[in-house]
Amino acid sequence: MHGIFPEPTPELSDNQLLERYAIDRRPYVRFNFVSSLDGSAQVGGVSAALGSAADQRLFKLLRRQASVVLVGAGTVRAEGYDGPLVDPESQIWREANGFDRHPVLAILSNGLNISPTSAVVRNSPAPILLFTAVNVDPQTARHYPQHVQLIQVPQFNGLISATHVVHELTERGLECIHAEGGPTIFGQFIDQQMVDSLCLSISPQLIGGQGARIASGTGEHPQALQLHSVLHEEGMLLTEYRRSRPSATDTPDAP
Repeated sequence: MHGIFPEPTPELSDNQLLERYAIDRRPYVRFNFVSSLDGSAQVGGVSAALGSAADQRLFKLLRRQASVVLVGAGTVRAEGYDGPLVDPESQIWREANGFDRHPVLAILSNGLNISPTSAVVRNSPAPILLFTAVNVDPQTARHYPQHVQLIQVPQFNGLISATHVVHELTERGLECIHAEGGPTIFGQFIDQQMVDSLCLSISPQLIGGQGARIASGTGEHPQALQLHSVLHEEGMLLTEYRRSRPSATDTPDAP
């Protein structure tokens, strides 16, 4: 994998990639997606067929430096989230660099549709923060294992409020937020102007059809980003776009 922008670079090591993707402020919300050339985010209902070895390598490195991995319940089910989020090499790196061995997993489920017996709950070695908009009573919470904390947050446009989720995470010291979708979650964060970075891998494929895009949402709150990085390997472009450093007037109010 080599660099194209902001300047051409030869093959990049993992450490060089980690430096390239280091964040410049906290809290920081970074989304990571893969898309086809014609804008499809899925093949057969999942994103895996669009990926490549380079895309997977970068995906693992972005998780490596995250304090929390954030994902919607629909993506958890569709992509089969189960077990550790980072490999043993990443676990060693995290411990050596002051991180917990495993990133926290934050799941957004508007209607609390993640079963206490689901694989993602049973097999997670890390704490899970399960955000929902429904009332969380003690009896419901008791059905979940001790490493799962249920957090009720307000809604925005009928869905979980991104602003409140980020506030709850930062209150717990989880400020490097690596978000993996899906489209509804990404659209919600766009609508609330809560996206600091988009890492978009562009697969050299044409899919056609009526496949999902990487974001849904209202489309009423466009957010401009600036090109930060472009990498290339075997036809795959790996881009990152970042927002400009916000001023005090355009930083969302804390809930």
